[in-house]
This record gives sequence, C-alpha cells and structure tokens, in this order.
Amino acid sequence: MSQNQEPAERKRERIRQEERKGNPSSSIHGGGLPDLVGGIGWKGTGILVLFLIVGFIVYAVFFN
Repeated sequence: MSQNQEPAERKRERIRQEERKGNPSSSIHGGGLPDLVGGIGWKGTGILVLFLIVGFIVYAVFFN
C-alpha cells in the first residue's frame, strides 16, 4: 500500500508517532484528550460522555 492510499486513521497515528519521537519529553506530562479518545475508541468515549452527563444530572438533583 502506498503512502498516498494510506487511510486517514493510520496517517494520523503515524504522524503522532513521528512527533512523539521528535519530542519524547512531551510524553512525561501525559497524553491529552486526543490520546485518551484514540486509546479507548469511539464506544468507550461515548460511554465516558454518557457517564459524565448522568453524573452531572444526579449531582444536580441531589445537591440542589
């Protein structure tokens, strides 16, 4: 498979890996939101967002 036909997801991952190689000290501070979302996938991200919304609603109902 040539570089021009590389899927967008693989291209993003390759670029991210190249950036990490060029600046390894940035990984000391943790990833960030893109790394978190990329690591757990879209289903995990959806569940995380759902828990945050439900948690906020429960907090608003019981602590107001």
